[in-house]
Amino acid sequence: MSRGRSRGSSAHRSVWAAVAVVSVVGLVAACASSPHQQAAGASVGTSTSTSAGAETPATSATSDGGSPPAGASSSTAGTPTASGSSTPGANGHAAGGTSSAPGSTTTGKGTVPSSHAPSSSAASSTAPPPSGGGGSTTGFAGSSTILIGGMMEQASKSAAPFDVQYAYLHSQPAPSSDYYTASRCQASWSGWWGCWTGDTTAPGTQVTYTDSQAAQATYKGSPHPQKMLWSWYSLRDLGDLAGQGDGPGEVQAINRVDLLTRYLNDYRFFLQKVGTRHDMVDLEPDFWGYVRSLGNPHQVAAQVSAANPTDCGSQENSAAGLARCLIAMTHKYAPNTAVGLHLTCWDWQTSTSKCVTDYQSLGAQNADFLVTDVSDRDAGWYALPAHGSRDMFWTDQKAAAALSFYKTMSQAVGKPIVLWQIPLGNSAQNNTRNHYKDDKVDWFFSHMNQVADAHVAGLLFGPGQEEQTTVETDGGNLASKTIAYRASGGVAIK
Repeated sequence: MSRGRSRGSSAHRSVWAAVAVVSVVGLVAACASSPHQQAAGASVGTSTSTSAGAETPATSATSDGGSPPAGASSSTAGTPTASGSSTPGANGHAAGGTSSAPGSTTTGKGTVPSSHAPSSSAASSTAPPPSGGGGSTTGFAGSSTILIGGMMEQASKSAAPFDVQYAYLHSQPAPSSDYYTASRCQASWSGWWGCWTGDTTAPGTQVTYTDSQAAQATYKGSPHPQKMLWSWYSLRDLGDLAGQGDGPGEVQAINRVDLLTRYLNDYRFFLQKVGTRHDMVDLEPDFWGYVRSLGNPHQVAAQVSAANPTDCGSQENSAAGLARCLIAMTHKYAPNTAVGLHLTCWDWQTSTSKCVTDYQSLGAQNADFLVTDVSDRDAGWYALPAHGSRDMFWTDQKAAAALSFYKTMSQAVGKPIVLWQIPLGNSAQNNTRNHYKDDKVDWFFSHMNQVADAHVAGLLFGPGQEEQTTVETDGGNLASKTIAYRASGGVAIK
């Protein structure tokens, strides 16, 4: 995900219209939100949505596995060195708008207790403990075949036998614990993700309602439950609270006890709302790429033990310790949920071995899967002179390189890969707004055995920015391909 994006204050936010109905007070959800996802905003019953993903400015384009966010400078702490390479892992995650939590305050930096000082040693490669939501190389999230899904409007979710829906969650954290215990949201809390559903609903309804809608999904009039994947993308907002936003601000924020405490409290509340559901969580698109740009993840300071002594008091005070803390919290509070670190290696084409080492240091082997992007924009959008005249269409050679990278990372940490926010364009489009050409949908569905060989367990499609092709504007291409794929019996996860 390319973090250099413009943020709309409500883009990342999932927008809901409320109508009076029992308990949930009849939410007509129009969830649109999230950064990486562009269409995060497009998540519940929302229209095209600028989207959370929209957070990335239309000018920024990159892939998590490929180039760094637009405007990244190697001389700025916390930002990746521009590689200029195209590749898997699109960076322009459309993240929704940036809404700041009311009443937020900042204080001085915390100190690092010597007993938890960052270690220079590499992470061990010991096998991770079993977890409820994870998967092996022969199955994932309860499925033996590659999962298909994406971000789309409510009406589109029943157009094909989709397996997964994804949505962004991203805002500044609640400024006090009062937000978590309140029986109803307040109007002034609407900038916080927990109250995106309005002041007639309880905090956290965004999660419980969306989960219930996915569980009640249908296809051809019959029950066809779908799983939710949540892209947790809130360190971007914490960076704003630290005063520097993307990259530098995020790295500063995790080394402040006051800010990291609020962040981890928010994450715990989110997990408690998920509860025993069989969801998936994509942890922090882009952030781990910024960490990697600073060197050894064990040496990037973070106030982990002081910020959450209850759950992570024994964790190392480093970015590596933070990643492990988030994974452990997920397994503790949402035991049936699979959690995955977002795979952000902008230098993947030249430094795959370093990417392997860094993700082992981050504790990816303790998670349940890895998530990464293919590209943050449709290739037709990138091909325009105004957007750099870049060739982002795939050839078999480009695809083989990307799949080889995914396979290497999967085997290195022993976890499957989920490809996320895959562009939806196709050759029938005309390269105008919401109708840009691309070839990823067609390529993947016609090469599913190669996809399986790379240990890819899920293909999730969605726009990385508001101008891109969507499920609603692709002429029914994704739906028809998914119907045919499921009719054929699917392709086994390897």
